[in-house]
Amino acid sequence: MEVTIIAETTGNELHPVTAQLVGAACSIGGTPTVICPGGVGATEASSISGVGKVVSAEGECFGSFDSGAWASALSPLCEGVVMASSSAHSREVLAQVAAIRNIPIIQDATGLESGIRVTRPIYSGKAIETSVASGPCAISIRQNAFEASGSGGNADISTVNNTSDVGVAVREALAKASERLDVAEADIIISGGRGMGDPSNFSHLYEIADIVGAAVGASRAAVDTWDDIPHDMQVGQTGKTVNPSLYIAVGISGAIQHLAGMRSSKYIVAINKDPDAPIFSVADYGIVSTWEEALPALRDEFGKL
Repeated sequence: MEVTIIAETTGNELHPVTAQLVGAACSIGGTPTVICPGGVGATEASSISGVGKVVSAEGECFGSFDSGAWASALSPLCEGVVMASSSAHSREVLAQVAAIRNIPIIQDATGLESGIRVTRPIYSGKAIETSVASGPCAISIRQNAFEASGSGGNADISTVNNTSDVGVAVREALAKASERLDVAEADIIISGGRGMGDPSNFSHLYEIADIVGAAVGASRAAVDTWDDIPHDMQVGQTGKTVNPSLYIAVGISGAIQHLAGMRSSKYIVAINKDPDAPIFSVADYGIVSTWEEALPALRDEFGKL
């Protein structure tokens, strides 16, 4: 069962109720993905037992609280059952995420069973209501109503940056990549997809590749669409399987056959203007941007290395 948890934070720390949300998710058979708004508490969230993956959602919208802006940024990252705390802020964000995703919402849950059977108090606690959801839904839970998951987890952390300042996003992506890359194995591939718009635009990828000594690849969609992009550039199930230290995917949506050929890369940076693109599900760092905005910033930052 797919479960997404919107982490609860207080100040610059993860709130303890986040571990309770994980416990609630695990009780119905979920291996939750935890989204950390603003990137707050991502490392701590990854250590909670039972967490499958952590997404650090970054962007200037998280500098102050605006439920609409937060919901717009977070909703593309949510899948399946979406859970959050029943704090005032989280209730508001969750309600707007549910509206964007067009799924039902149940607030203030105090009980949760497999089959998504939810109980909550009503009429000032004088009665208990039981609801059963048959598909994706949003659920907020009351603090201390569920047992918290312990520590000892080691979930992967990926980052999606939705900032309008693409230069900042690129710098942060390269900074994080440099923490993982070993100079002795600094093999880099930068690949373009049909989102590049025209095969002539691959010249921008070659320009960056020349700076860092990278190879240029392409998605099957790009190869099939343009005769100018040869098959020997194709990365994917029906092309080449690659395992570089750094794989940069530009304008590639992330079809299953493409992911099969590059998902084992040590560090994946995805650049796509569609926040719902499947490529972000495997990326360590995702930048929501057009290639026209992102590639000049990427070229400039690589030029400083």
